[in-house]
Amino acid sequence: MTTNPPPARATHRSLVLSEPRWVRWTLITLALVFLGGFLFLPLAVVFVQAFSKGLGTYWSALSDPNALAAIRLTLLVAAIAVPLNLVFGIAAAWSIAKFQFPGKNLLITLIDLPFSVSPVVSGLVYVLLFGLQGWLGPWLRDHDIKLIFAVPGIVLATIFVTFPFVARELIPLMEAQGTEEEEAAIVMGASGWQTLWRVTLPNVKWGLLYGVILSNARAMGEFGAVSVVSGHIRGLTNTIPLHVEILYNEYNSAAAFAVASLLALLALVTLAAKSFLEWHLRDESPPKAA
Repeated sequence: MTTNPPPARATHRSLVLSEPRWVRWTLITLALVFLGGFLFLPLAVVFVQAFSKGLGTYWSALSDPNALAAIRLTLLVAAIAVPLNLVFGIAAAWSIAKFQFPGKNLLITLIDLPFSVSPVVSGLVYVLLFGLQGWLGPWLRDHDIKLIFAVPGIVLATIFVTFPFVARELIPLMEAQGTEEEEAAIVMGASGWQTLWRVTLPNVKWGLLYGVILSNARAMGEFGAVSVVSGHIRGLTNTIPLHVEILYNEYNSAAAFAVASLLALLALVTLAAKSFLEWHLRDESPPKAA
């Protein structure tokens, strides 16, 4: 009679639990100290400072015309950049996961490029390309097109820094699911669009939403690339992070923290949505082989 080996997950669990109790508690304590010192404490300070001069000052900072303009611009940029990245992410992930073609590895590498390039550098690249003294600057000026120090430049910079989020969430999910269901749908007469809409996307809907949430959070909080291409024109090209910087440099810390609390709230909402989606993804993921 043979005895089957225990499942990998159970073996891993037993190895973890076999560690001495003091090791486990030391690691847990270190993790909690780091979380408290580097995450919860700064987050709490933002809200404490935001309300340090009362609710009236807080509301006055948020209802300031320049703050409202920054909020509107941030929402506008995210509303443009995120859907574009959604379309690109689906197309790129579907191509990479479902097809074999020359240059596939190069495409994967290029998708990861924004992770390895400083946002400030990406902003400078756009200035070099589209600025008045850039390569395409004279042509854009002759055709009365302004990208740098204007909203289009901010949108371009935001698209660049949020480029990988949707694609990187979808690629491993689509690769893990294989192509059997798509092939069956095509054999039954479905078109390519019907296969994508009714077979592929429903299978990756939680990962898709997860990527959109991360992309939206990064789009609203991006500072480096947007700072370079925006020109810091108050009321016109300042997003929320840039408006916070201006207020802080003017020693108006209460207003700066009040506006910053909006980004902190966004981070908390994103964290809650991320945890919810991870819970769904974990429940829907097939068990790994031992």
